Amino acid sequence: MHDTKLMEKKRILITGVAGFIGFSLANKLSTEVAYEITGLDNINDYYDTQLKYDRLAHLGFDSQKIEKEKLMESSKFPNLKFIQLDLENLKGMQSLFALQRFDLVVHLAAQAGVRHSLNNPHAYINSNITGFVNLLECCRTNKIQHLIYASSSSVYGLDSTIPFSENEPANHPVSLYAATKKANELMAYTYNHLYQLPVTGLRFFTVYGPWGRPDMSPMLFAKAISEGKPIKVFNYGKLKRDFTYIDDITDGIYKVMKMQPDSYKIYNIGNSRPVDLMDFIGLMEKSMGAAAIKEMLPMQPGDVFETYADTSALSTDTGYKPLTSLENGIKNFLQWYLDYYK
Repeated sequence: MHDTKLMEKKRILITGVAGFIGFSLANKLSTEVAYEITGLDNINDYYDTQLKYDRLAHLGFDSQKIEKEKLMESSKFPNLKFIQLDLENLKGMQSLFALQRFDLVVHLAAQAGVRHSLNNPHAYINSNITGFVNLLECCRTNKIQHLIYASSSSVYGLDSTIPFSENEPANHPVSLYAATKKANELMAYTYNHLYQLPVTGLRFFTVYGPWGRPDMSPMLFAKAISEGKPIKVFNYGKLKRDFTYIDDITDGIYKVMKMQPDSYKIYNIGNSRPVDLMDFIGLMEKSMGAAAIKEMLPMQPGDVFETYADTSALSTDTGYKPLTSLENGIKNFLQWYLDYYK
């Protein structure tokens, strides 16, 4: 007789599964027989929904058959389901949790984008604050074994010491987006303190790669260079970013999923190799065999000068080690980009 406990699959909810990181994680886990995965997304129109539907199609979900608040099975992966649902819909969330009885939640859904938050503050409060408290409540009442959620390097603001360490207080976010992410960390801490909910926050650093977001610089640069249009270079190019390839990010999340959950943890997850923005543009020009027309502009409100992740805590606890060089990452990204858009 087999022990049924050993045979049981872990039931996982991935929120934001039509988004860049959520899709990439679901794609990575879809061949793992140890997991039963439910992906959730509201498929909002912050950027082109066609890209979101194409990601879902890649996971085996036909956009024609998606019905709001209806669970559907993947045609490609037997361990994968999808539901279109808003995090703000508490009743819908409660019934999904009651039905699926999740063990683990990986929360990657959020209203993203620093610049967008300057013009659309309410979208961030609805999704990142109301949506997050709904999720915390569902995790609490359903006794989830581990909640892993996306925070952001943007919480460090302008006054943190380089490299950014989780020991920094990070109390001066310079955009509403960053403020909502910092609020998420505080809310998660409170739920851990009051209800012993095991929670781990991951501060992501400038993620790029195939299937990336069209509002982020790699995609904006690739589009402009391929069309012979100018790219906007802020702070006259005097910026540094810790560009982290998507496979290194999903590998980090996977390692955290495998951990015995601590009560409350926050980790940086980045490449720990900040790159001058002009060098990044240079690598893209080289890979595309074309020069970028550069429109040099002043610093933008809500932006930071440099990001640099100290990932020693994550490495010590999980063995995390980013493996993708910037050259290879850019090459892989551009290969996908030209294939997808041409």
